[in-house]
Amino acid sequence: MSDNTLPTPDEVRAEIKANVRDPELMMNIVDLGLIYDIEVNEEKHAEITMTLTSPGCPAGPQIITDVQRTTHNAFPNLDEVNVHLVWTPFWNPDMMSDDAKDELGIF
Repeated sequence: MSDNTLPTPDEVRAEIKANVRDPELMMNIVDLGLIYDIEVNEEKHAEITMTLTSPGCPAGPQIITDVQRTTHNAFPNLDEVNVHLVWTPFWNPDMMSDDAKDELGIF
């Protein structure tokens, strides 16, 4: 990727999937369904909307920091990586990928 080329949302999502895990479940947060939306704008900002499995998630600060660090390190041409933590819609196990459900034994 050249210095002037911005990553696509799918490229950002793939990087997060490969590198950011929930430290309690040891699964990537994309398959857990925690990433709701990713936008990359012309101002070189990545806007990542995500949630956690619960408002009191003790790993929340670490996960958010990992998302920011991973995205910024993978795409140094981004000037800002902003993570927006939301609670609507509230996360539930149906948001997980089929692979994540299989791994956790959720049917």
